[in-house]
Amino acid sequence: MAQPWSSPARVAEPDEQISFEELALAARNHALPLEALRYDVTPIGLHYLLTHYDIPELDPAEFTVTIAGRVTRPVRLDLPALRARPRVTTRVTMECAGNGRALLNPRPVSQPWLTGAVGTAEWTGTPLAPVLREAGLADDAVEVVFAGADHGVERGVTQDYQRSLPVAEALRDEVLLAYEMNGVPLPPQHGAPLRLVVPGWYGMAHVKWLRQITVRDTPFDGYQNTSAYRLRQHPDEPGEPVTRMLPRALLQPPGYPDFMSRVRGLAAGPCRLTGRAWAGDAEVTGVEVSIDGGEHWTPAALEPSDAPAWVWRRWWYDWQATPGHYRLQARATDAAGRTQPVDQSWNRGGFTNNLVQRVEVMVTDATSPPAAAAAAPAPNPTG
Repeated sequence: MAQPWSSPARVAEPDEQISFEELALAARNHALPLEALRYDVTPIGLHYLLTHYDIPELDPAEFTVTIAGRVTRPVRLDLPALRARPRVTTRVTMECAGNGRALLNPRPVSQPWLTGAVGTAEWTGTPLAPVLREAGLADDAVEVVFAGADHGVERGVTQDYQRSLPVAEALRDEVLLAYEMNGVPLPPQHGAPLRLVVPGWYGMAHVKWLRQITVRDTPFDGYQNTSAYRLRQHPDEPGEPVTRMLPRALLQPPGYPDFMSRVRGLAAGPCRLTGRAWAGDAEVTGVEVSIDGGEHWTPAALEPSDAPAWVWRRWWYDWQATPGHYRLQARATDAAGRTQPVDQSWNRGGFTNNLVQRVEVMVTDATSPPAAAAAAPAPNPTG
């Protein structure tokens, strides 16, 4: 009998279509509808979601998280003990490391994200650093491993979902043990009753259903650190780890959509284009907009903000739309000088793909009936 587990990570063959397995992943997980970019804080049901295995069944009344390993005083905390500790609420934009994967060619075979694997929530919990310090980190501590209660098989490896952070990252003031999302207890799909929140890092670091924290004196060699979430060109190279988010701007598509293609219809006249921009560790310093498919770029207005780089900021651009077909694009630049690429570099996992978004728009004369979407060019999946 053939092995039922999924095959090793691979890229699609030329012209290979999305598989039933990828379709099943896309049905279990969901992206942010891009019209929801209008919300400063994403409603819980619209925030992007990725679940590697099953959503575990955990009883909050019996739940505990343990801090052990290279510490002098192992700690076990239940939810009342966590809630009795100092309480912090922080706004964080969280993006999946695989956002944009389905747009690469050849396509890495996995969750087929387009551009909406992102959301911004207000997470409430207690800072991790004081808990680690109270446990007493050993002098030789180098990494902290976070284990979730979700269990499954990935590329033939049976595992609980586990990720690690270097000690210096784990001790950042902003890292939270979170038990609320947008002012209510964590919902099951977002990690109830407890999850890790690591501002600035891609979503794979924000371990859900957190049950165990282990301090190590050697680097963690678990699957999610050393096999998954690495930037590789070839399957046999170690690759570079995926860590912080790269700069990205998203455009809230204007007008109204065609049901299947998502090509937009828009009446001629003044149109304010709006969207959001964010980065991982260096603030966004500018957003540019192109109306003509990238031939020319014009600066957009960027909302002033004192928030950290990992909180998205609103941008806008006033456009006098005239009849015709347009390909709208937006790109962000951060304080480190990184600008979103027009041609994306490729890696086998489809990670950190911050290629500029493209939104197809058909502008019609304001006195004419709406143009049929069938008259539009080929569907553009990024809008």
